[in-house]
Amino acid sequence: MREVNLKVGLTPKHPCSYLPERLEQLLVLLDKELLCLEGYEQLLSAGFRRSGSDIYRPHCQLCRACESLRIDVAHFTPSRSQKRIIRQNRDLSISLSEQEKPEYFRLYQRYINERHQDGAMYPASRQQYDGFLLCDWLPPVFMEFWLDQQLVAVAVTDLLGQALSAMYTFYDPDLEHRSLGTFAILSQLELAARLNKSWVYLGYQVDGCKKMNYKQHFRPHQRLVAGHWQAMKD
Repeated sequence: MREVNLKVGLTPKHPCSYLPERLEQLLVLLDKELLCLEGYEQLLSAGFRRSGSDIYRPHCQLCRACESLRIDVAHFTPSRSQKRIIRQNRDLSISLSEQEKPEYFRLYQRYINERHQDGAMYPASRQQYDGFLLCDWLPPVFMEFWLDQQLVAVAVTDLLGQALSAMYTFYDPDLEHRSLGTFAILSQLELAARLNKSWVYLGYQVDGCKKMNYKQHFRPHQRLVAGHWQAMKD
């Protein structure tokens, strides 16, 4: 990527979202000229991430645990357990929407309030949902998963020039046994392959955070380490 000078701000230290015993700081982009599809894709490749309409990157002086992770679409092969998850969910139908719908928040609210009571997003609110997932300058795509006539999961993803950026997946807590989070990533990989995209970005991998461990099971993938993308195959 070409070298650019960025206008950024630095947040005060606050409790880390991934490693509770630590504090984190974030770089927040202030350069409004880069708030567009092309600018964001370049920033993604440099380790930034979108939250709502804001773009940020961890910037902790004594910790480098957060590593951006992206899956190589052309070379990805599902594992045995991932193939089993695909078979288990073959009765689901999938559709794409470019419009946010009221039923999304109702499902999100159930998911957060039943599955993530120990997290920063609990209790779920409409303001928090809008501020986290929606974006003024890059409307996301909503991948809907239906069981018969019931909406059981939604994967929010950003469709970019050469990549998909998986933002967040929420699902019916009663269907946890279906591994719908993993299935949503597999479905986004299939969509990326159909659209001839090179990468699916999954945000940050934090090896010390159990909730993030699912990401490293999608191989081959790359991690951004010390400013360079490194292939992780085994």
